[in-house]
Amino acid sequence: MTTDNNQTKTDGSEKIIAEVKHQRELREKTYRERALKLFPHVCAKCSREFTGKKLRELTVHHRDHDHDNNPPDGSNWELLCIYCHDNEHSRNLDAQWYGPEGPGVDQGPSLTHNPFASLGALLKNKK
Repeated sequence: MTTDNNQTKTDGSEKIIAEVKHQRELREKTYRERALKLFPHVCAKCSREFTGKKLRELTVHHRDHDHDNNPPDGSNWELLCIYCHDNEHSRNLDAQWYGPEGPGVDQGPSLTHNPFASLGALLKNKK
């Protein structure tokens, strides 16, 4: 009875090991794993380095925003930390919202009244 029990445990262990190996192979085929092998573990925007558990904060950004465009050389990817990645995507949303001018772009004077327009003339008269 103990040999059957040991055989069952061995078969179960082998299945678990095979499943873990299979999952690792699938993971290595994903574009994130390929990008982590190709590029240094540094955010392309803020230059922060990532190692160990912090590596999960490093994300793959598709430069053309097409998640199906995953060339083997990684030319459409850049590694960004989660903060810079959020910023990158929110910049695109802001551009859609504000239009081509964007916020803060000088669109001409918004005020027509200048309270100090005649100040120079008043000061000249006092001299």
